[in-house]
Amino acid sequence: MINVKDNLNKVKAQIQQACQQSGRLTPLAELSKQSSPVSLLAVSKTKPTSLVEQAYLAGQHDFGENYLQEAVEKIAELAHLPEIVWHFIGPIQSNKTKQIASNFSWVHSVDREKIALRLNQHLTDDNCHDTPLNICLQVNISNEESKSGISIEQVFSLAKIVDSCDKLTLRGLMAVPEKNAPKACYEQMQQLFTQLKKQYPSVDTLSLGMSNDLDNAVAHGSTMVRIGTAIFGARENKI
Repeated sequence: MINVKDNLNKVKAQIQQACQQSGRLTPLAELSKQSSPVSLLAVSKTKPTSLVEQAYLAGQHDFGENYLQEAVEKIAELAHLPEIVWHFIGPIQSNKTKQIASNFSWVHSVDREKIALRLNQHLTDDNCHDTPLNICLQVNISNEESKSGISIEQVFSLAKIVDSCDKLTLRGLMAVPEKNAPKACYEQMQQLFTQLKKQYPSVDTLSLGMSNDLDNAVAHGSTMVRIGTAIFGARENKI
């Protein structure tokens, strides 16, 4: 039996420890109940709504989904949870932008001008969001052919396009470094994030770090880590 509440507490403790070790949260600040500078995005892809609801009732409100059709069904089933926030974190196909725009509050994986413009247009046409859609640009920091994302050189040109869209709010950057990525990858993401913040006041999010690289990500300025298995358990093999 998976104890989602206990797992959440363990992950949050790990985040707090990483913040302390990196000097981003002092013991004195923790004693004064200062909130962590790093938020938790619970990756709920392939997980049943029952586990998501358990996490929500334990105080977790932000959930990340990779697979659109599965996510849309899950979002509909959990529409009764008033403060739940859905983040789309998977690769985006052009023909899926309408559903993404109408169902999610955050999109972490924008990596093309076409995708940004389509998301903005759907929101303009359908008026399905009271507030702008929060956007992170996905950076392929390890230059892996198998992964989505823009190069470092493309970040500021795409940022300018997103910032010009009236239904989108540029919030920051997202990356999935390769396994055992060198420290330089994290340093580059931190530098990009710092530069982007200076140029755009709305930028406040560096979505970086998963279970295997949480400490490294936090040490290099991550403000949001994406954790799934440690909260919900391993994905069950389909027979």
